[in-house]
Amino acid sequence: MVLENKVVVITGGAQGLGLATALLLVPKKPHIALVDMNPHQLAEAKETIESAGASVSVWECDVSEEEAVDDVFTQIAKQTGRLDAVVNNAGITRDALLLKVKEGTVTSRMSLKDWQQVVDVNLTGTFLCGRAAATEMVKAGNGGCIINISSISRHGNTGQTNYTASKAGVAAMAVTWAKELARQGIRCVAIAPGYINTELVLNMKPEALEKIAAGIPAQRLGHPNEIAQTVKFILENDYVNGRVIGVDGGLRV
Repeated sequence: MVLENKVVVITGGAQGLGLATALLLVPKKPHIALVDMNPHQLAEAKETIESAGASVSVWECDVSEEEAVDDVFTQIAKQTGRLDAVVNNAGITRDALLLKVKEGTVTSRMSLKDWQQVVDVNLTGTFLCGRAAATEMVKAGNGGCIINISSISRHGNTGQTNYTASKAGVAAMAVTWAKELARQGIRCVAIAPGYINTELVLNMKPEALEKIAAGIPAQRLGHPNEIAQTVKFILENDYVNGRVIGVDGGLRV
């Protein structure tokens, strides 16, 4: 895909990986549509991206709400005249052990609320945004590309039953959609980052981060820009489809 004058939607685009991706794409001259829930961060991101020289629009939306998602994607396509790509990046964590057990007694359990919130945003939100984007791509008849941001944690990670389940589903959806949407000229790929230098990871205790970094063959956390470069590679290479690409510094689980 030649990105100039194309329309790229990035969910969770006001910070972290989403904002890094938007900034990396600026020289390719697409129109960038940022979708996020935080109006203040959206306004700041818009100013930052426009200062870098890009055409950008911002859209406040809860990706777990079906009507809101469908409306936002319809409006983006209506305003810009097309929709060529979506990066499904929006995600949250609510970490907890399935059970906490002390001396043979269960003292706490992962709450249904924490389970549901993560699944609603990470899994259902990706489903809703992928479906809405594909709908607009089919309407426009220009094909397109859907990129789901999964995680190395999709293989299973202590304290993250909800998150790992959601990220495994996100990866599986990309492979499934690649098979279903190929006839429409729509490619679907997932990226599975390892431990990346974002707010979600940096909120961990310093000693935990040091231990994690020591176990990565690259001996460091990844940079948001390194995930953004992978997004750019997928968008521009029309033969990449139906895969889950790990970007984790050599860390394997």
